[in-house]
Amino acid sequence: MRRFGIVVLLALVTMWPAAPQGQRGTTLSDDVRAALASGRSARVIVQADEPALKTLGTRYGRGLRRRLSSAMSIDVSPQDLRTLIAEGRAVHISGDLPVVADAAITNRLTGAELVWEGTSGLLGLFSTSGYYGQGIGVAVIDSGIAEHTALSGRIVARANFVSTEPNVTGDPFGHGTHVAGSIGGSTSAASRVTTEFSGGSAPRVNLVDVRVLGSNGVGYTSDVIAGIDWTIENARRYNIRVINLSLGHPVAEPSATDPLCQAVARAVAANITVVVSAGNYGRTADGAPVLGGITSPGNSPFAITVGSLDARGTLDRRDDRLAPYSSKGPTRYDFAVKPDLVAPGSSQVSLESPNAYIVRAYPQFHVAGRGTNAYLRLSGTSMATGVVSGGVALLLDADPNLTPAQIKVALQASARFMPQEGLIGAGAGAVNFDAAERMINTGLVGSLLNSMLGELGGPNYRDRGGYNGLIDRVYDRTGIRLLGLLDLSFLFSSADDAEWGVLNLVGANNALGSAAPNYVIWGNVAGWSTSYYVIWGNTIMTPEGQYVIWGNSNVQSEYVIWSNGFVEEPQH
Repeated sequence: MRRFGIVVLLALVTMWPAAPQGQRGTTLSDDVRAALASGRSARVIVQADEPALKTLGTRYGRGLRRRLSSAMSIDVSPQDLRTLIAEGRAVHISGDLPVVADAAITNRLTGAELVWEGTSGLLGLFSTSGYYGQGIGVAVIDSGIAEHTALSGRIVARANFVSTEPNVTGDPFGHGTHVAGSIGGSTSAASRVTTEFSGGSAPRVNLVDVRVLGSNGVGYTSDVIAGIDWTIENARRYNIRVINLSLGHPVAEPSATDPLCQAVARAVAANITVVVSAGNYGRTADGAPVLGGITSPGNSPFAITVGSLDARGTLDRRDDRLAPYSSKGPTRYDFAVKPDLVAPGSSQVSLESPNAYIVRAYPQFHVAGRGTNAYLRLSGTSMATGVVSGGVALLLDADPNLTPAQIKVALQASARFMPQEGLIGAGAGAVNFDAAERMINTGLVGSLLNSMLGELGGPNYRDRGGYNGLIDRVYDRTGIRLLGLLDLSFLFSSADDAEWGVLNLVGANNALGSAAPNYVIWGNVAGWSTSYYVIWGNTIMTPEGQYVIWGNSNVQSEYVIWSNGFVEEPQH
């Protein structure tokens, strides 16, 4: 008989990256440790204080790729890496990993059209005007944004941080333009070209083109971080209230030390809502479901992480399902429940960048039009993320004083929970921007409800010492708030002081009220352990044929613990 407890214990021991022997306080991400063990050169991000960075910059100047906030990206030889670790000047070293893009009924399905229309109210009372994201700045940190009729006059700034292509403009890959259209493409540009594009979620937003992915759709983590930091510095100038990150790389360390997650946290601290794709790793090449495929920075507790919904071409929400490619949680190392939400992302028609790589490589994706008024069909969590970024802009148009925490609460609490997908499949559920906007505009005043504080308490997510992750708290129900309207009013008004890692779900008839904790978490995709734990590893196959995959290894034993090899449990 196999002992699940042994495996769980080993997983907990390996939750945080261990420091190699002889290391003087410098911690390493898993990928850097692997490079060290194999004796290969690497491109790394070194976190250190300013005096140490100055010294290291001088010493490794020839390999210096980019200076960042309290960090730098450098190319190191095997000997350089060993010396860098032995000196102990660096606080933490991460891989400067390659980052890749996560590649007509949408606005009706998400409620965006209702937000545009506004409400008349009863005898004129409580009426609201329509909102379109007017004047809200959204930074699209991606492969660029091409000139397009549907975006005419609303690309207010451009910046290029692709270190390998410093002089390239526009969007030669084609991904960022499609995402920008999902965020804020106008509703009228396609009227004489195709009926399959009805506009982005917020058709009057201002877009800021921050190019970080090259002509092949790939960039470096340090380029993305530089783009995020530039956005923070220029947020006031362009009224940037939202960052869209439809990209990611495999998680190699906890979010607390991940440089990309740290950049997301800086943006949120600057009052910018960061919307991130969950990743497209929800199944294997042969179609088997994958658990734990959330990419960085989707593992950040401060990001709104978005999975992809397949609406199956209908407005009937009852047939909506999680797209099979959409990455599921929980997140590696942190055991966080992700994604936070899902939105339509399958077969989405949006804007086409003229003569872009995607168009040349996949001409069958072209839908209609030509030149600067052409349209393309793509699927992915990238598309779903753009839909949500536009929805966030609608909420900010309705109330510019909203904070990122309040926006996250409003979106989660108004979402339609999808019990068949579980929290690690669809998070709080499918977005409903109309419900979120009405929740905001009906005046959920918390000053009358301060007595609710004790009932909404629980362990503080910011104090992550020991093993007190969200998964455990969901098991014992301290990591989920089942909110009535009065509860919601208090939570919304005090969102900035609330816990980032708690899922907020609303409704007296909420399915969570009667669902067993493990079913709530895993949905119908995993329940093979009597302890209700996912057994973590590089490649794991459950008895039902489901997978948890952290790498490209083949299944050699029933359970694999985090390591470069395979660990077979003792036979009893």
